[in-house]
Amino acid sequence: MAQMTTESDNLELLVTDLACGDEGRAEAAARQLAARGRAALPALEALLASPDPDRRWWAVRALAEIDDPWVPALLRAALNDADPAVRECAALALRLRPHPEAIPDLVRALSDSDRLLAHLAADALAAVGSPAVEHLIRVMEEGPAIARTEAARALAKIADPRSIPTLFKTFDQESALVEYWASEGLERMGVGMAFFKP
Repeated sequence: MAQMTTESDNLELLVTDLACGDEGRAEAAARQLAARGRAALPALEALLASPDPDRRWWAVRALAEIDDPWVPALLRAALNDADPAVRECAALALRLRPHPEAIPDLVRALSDSDRLLAHLAADALAAVGSPAVEHLIRVMEEGPAIARTEAARALAKIADPRSIPTLFKTFDQESALVEYWASEGLERMGVGMAFFKP
């Protein structure tokens, strides 16, 4: 029983360090909390509900290190946080630990006015790979113009042949950046423009 109390006290001390405002101590605490895996999740989940965005950011930072099936749901929730830095941290965490369950949230983030968030969300979708392709194709075909550049970049990185027809459709009807990424993706798949010329 004493050992359990010690472990609980230890977690409380680490959570205190995580929220102390000292970046070095907080980073060390994040790594130590992550090393505890699932045992740290209740404390980190509670920290995600804090009114202080800095505490929520550090909770997401720690969650990024934990490989556990409960983590994706917490990161998905953080993608909808009121604070842009917390949302960006969640998107970065999902790039480091890709989860197909987060695809709908990441796709929504492609249209966010915070373009860093959109960029990180595209990176996370590219890290998910093949399961994200159909969603990205839908963004290219039906999504807002603001989202299409990042969708094209993600498709270029994934280089899945299913995206070839959609990437070809972007030429002469999209922005130069979308065309650039479409061209990059087609080159990665070994498909040149000459292939489709009559």
